[in-house]
Amino acid sequence: MNPMTIGQAAQRSGVPPKTIRYYESIGLVSPTSRGGNNYRSYGEEEVEFLRFINRARKLGFSLKEVEELIALYRDRSRTSRDVKRLALRHVEDLDRKIAELTSIRDVIKRLAHKCRGDERPECPILDDLAPGASSHQDSKPAARKSGKPEEIEGIGHIENRVVPEP
Repeated sequence: MNPMTIGQAAQRSGVPPKTIRYYESIGLVSPTSRGGNNYRSYGEEEVEFLRFINRARKLGFSLKEVEELIALYRDRSRTSRDVKRLALRHVEDLDRKIAELTSIRDVIKRLAHKCRGDERPECPILDDLAPGASSHQDSKPAARKSGKPEEIEGIGHIENRVVPEP
């Protein structure tokens, strides 16, 4: 197949040109060549790698994990055990994130349930979020098994909750 421009590679791979340029800047993918005009050219192999990266990112793999997956993909002497280990580690990360988001959702649901949602200005949601609120009892998700505290950036009063050890 003829070399493709970055726009054509983006269209065929589903990865925006700006993202392709970023992936190039961090070494995940490289253009086949650059023409005399210094434009990037891409071949089918680069488009396939862009699809690979795009699929892995849609599954929530970090760029570091994608880099590891690419290295494993290119290493013909790899073991499937190594790939599975990386995938299961990612599942554990997802489980932690799901538990954290579920806990946050439950707090917000409890606060919303306490709010009348009428024409009055009183609102337990705002009271709980207010600086210096005397008790954030409703904002504290149930403690988890580990005694290790975790701070959740941007959610000040939830920093006292505990999460499992990694």
